Amino acid sequence: MSLAGSATSIEQAPGPYRSDEAPTEFTEHGGYRYAYRRFGPRGGTPLVLCLRFRGTMDHWDPAFLQVLSDERDVIVFDNRGLSLTSGPPARSIEEMGRGLLDLLDALGLAAVDVLGWSLGGMVAQAAVLAQPQRFHHLIVAGSTSQGVPGQPAPEAKVWQVAGRGANDDEDFLYLFFPQTPEGRAAGLASLRRLEHRLTASGAVVSAEGVQGQLNAILAFTEGFWSRLPELQLPVLVANGSHDVMINAYATYAMSTRLPNARALLYSDAGHAFLFQHAAEFGDQVLSFLR
Repeated sequence: MSLAGSATSIEQAPGPYRSDEAPTEFTEHGGYRYAYRRFGPRGGTPLVLCLRFRGTMDHWDPAFLQVLSDERDVIVFDNRGLSLTSGPPARSIEEMGRGLLDLLDALGLAAVDVLGWSLGGMVAQAAVLAQPQRFHHLIVAGSTSQGVPGQPAPEAKVWQVAGRGANDDEDFLYLFFPQTPEGRAAGLASLRRLEHRLTASGAVVSAEGVQGQLNAILAFTEGFWSRLPELQLPVLVANGSHDVMINAYATYAMSTRLPNARALLYSDAGHAFLFQHAAEFGDQVLSFLR
């Protein structure tokens, strides 16, 4: 395990960002119409991204996507019943993993790498466990396998804030970034980068979608902890040491059970460490995938 030290500068790729200009496309599978965007050089193994609780594909920080898509064919999408994708929202982690697999089937992708952040990290694990031959690498960011013995629970305030009907900047800063001057500055910079897409789209997860995700999380008590040894592919697990949503202990614990894993912690960051350190963590991901 490596521990990244504190950084005082706000890291971000210079705009404009190619993800902000990528068109929204649609593909169909099993009666559902999946919305996705694809950008970066074609020809290699695509990197598919799975997003957090209450997130849409407009909630990925474009600075982070810029670094990844400098080298990789990147795909972001809305899972079943969320934002621009049709159908009733999935109500279990396994169903959400099936949504990812359905998208890959629709796009004719036999082999990919996958990165999941927060809830998306659990979804990515579900897909890899269901079809391990399809995935070359797995990155689990700010997430858990759930069922981790001794994993500290979040404070009650976390779900009070995360469950509000609408979240403002202060809510996101509390949930995703450390309460330091540097953390707040990085958080506000990230939120402003998201505005290019969100101001135009107003993308949100519906109340039904939020409830489906909550049901999935609440039912995921045993999780995949006992199945981690099945994940034989290379896995990168990473988080910020001050994550108030999913305690970073889960990152260390997962590394002790995964057969082929690297673990990375950022000592000055929280749940959105991948946005706070977009350039640095993006480079870490690319290095891992190479």
